[in-house]
Amino acid sequence: MTEHDWLEYDVVVVDDEEDNLDAFRFAFRKSFRLHYAKSGAEALELVAALEPAVVIADQRMPGMSGIEFLGRVKSLRPECYAILLTAYAELQVLVDAVNSGAVDRYVAKPWDSKEFPSVIRQGIAAFATLRENRELREQLAHYAAYLERAQRDPLDFGALSSEVRLEAPRVGGVSPRLLDAIETIAETAGPVVIEGESGVESELVARAIHIGSPRESRPFVAVMAGAFSGESLERELFGWGAPPFEGAARERAGRCELADGGTLWLHEPNELSPSLQARLLRMLSEGRVERVGETRARRVDVRLIVSVVGGVGRLFGPEPALPELLARLSVFPIRLPPLRTRLEELPLLAEHFLARYAERNERRCARLTEGALMSLSSHSWPGNVRELERVLERAAIVARGQDIQSAHLDFEAPGPGSLGPLGDRLEALERGELARALELHGGNKAEVARALGIHRTTLYYRLKKLGLDS
Repeated sequence: MTEHDWLEYDVVVVDDEEDNLDAFRFAFRKSFRLHYAKSGAEALELVAALEPAVVIADQRMPGMSGIEFLGRVKSLRPECYAILLTAYAELQVLVDAVNSGAVDRYVAKPWDSKEFPSVIRQGIAAFATLRENRELREQLAHYAAYLERAQRDPLDFGALSSEVRLEAPRVGGVSPRLLDAIETIAETAGPVVIEGESGVESELVARAIHIGSPRESRPFVAVMAGAFSGESLERELFGWGAPPFEGAARERAGRCELADGGTLWLHEPNELSPSLQARLLRMLSEGRVERVGETRARRVDVRLIVSVVGGVGRLFGPEPALPELLARLSVFPIRLPPLRTRLEELPLLAEHFLARYAERNERRCARLTEGALMSLSSHSWPGNVRELERVLERAAIVARGQDIQSAHLDFEAPGPGSLGPLGDRLEALERGELARALELHGGNKAEVARALGIHRTTLYYRLKKLGLDS
């Protein structure tokens, strides 16, 4: 049976006689979190504000009977457990009330102070079960929508399988030493920081840790944290209980709830605010999260993986607000070397990217000539693997299915202060507009698509293309 902290749940007691309310105060004030009201109207205001687990109402009250009151409670809070107190043996009335769903249980007066606590605890347990089931359904619905957009990269899985590891000393750009580190940390549940330059294979490593862990069958939730600024990242991760801005949904689960039981990967977040640091530390240390604007803590079991450019200290600035969080994230950092220090892996990586491009576009897989491979090996790769993928995709387009020559390779990138090619400028403009639209609509992509007047499939493609598909 699930263990409950009974004082975490609100219990509303309504009775028009002060002596009866005092009896509850004396008997149960140390066992339950009680709230009192002397009329149905007053109690309905409490129910609307508190979301109580149990409501206890006297049947005979002026203005609104207990049965009528509990019927209205059920309309407002269907999961609430309704207990009716009655000293009158109106059996048919009680049967009708139970059958209608307005009353879950009735207790005859005078109630027994030794037996009543078990009745309240049963009500709390029933409420907790209903709420947990609802939240699980919501989580599954959110995750189903997330999976609709997510695509599994063949490199994420096949390149790291034990069978392939035995066949090649280096696979998919991942060295045996790094694979050993991944296997070691995957068996644990602690947070991981992946350090390296921008463009290294941090997502590959994050997914490999998830796949190699007992959490493999649970969600892997990726958040391109750099696309969110200020409080928007906090809302994205922890959700909200009240609309944070006009047009937002009434309430929304955050990515931490979505990742319950699995892994949450944050890709290159900006410096974490003190508030966000506190929320992350509570999630890691207590397994609890609170939605923005709410005070109720929800239990989650989430493994946190964070990718950073440089060291983990970059997430905190010169003086971390919470050194304990920094210490937790620093236990087992994984450092990814830049591509320029492992150029011997270029042929295997190039083969993978060209094969993936051909599969996605239903084209014949292009091959690199020796001259093209020499050109790739002589480049410094400031953008690492991400730059390699871009260069090869463009080369495959230009080569039109033929072997890729050195002339097909374009390593040019706009420098600081340069306008750059028109396509790059338009892409940057589009990325900025989409990021603002996502923030405005709280990350709800269906709403973003409607607001921009485009099909959702088109939006998902553009978001993925621009690195905003969190």
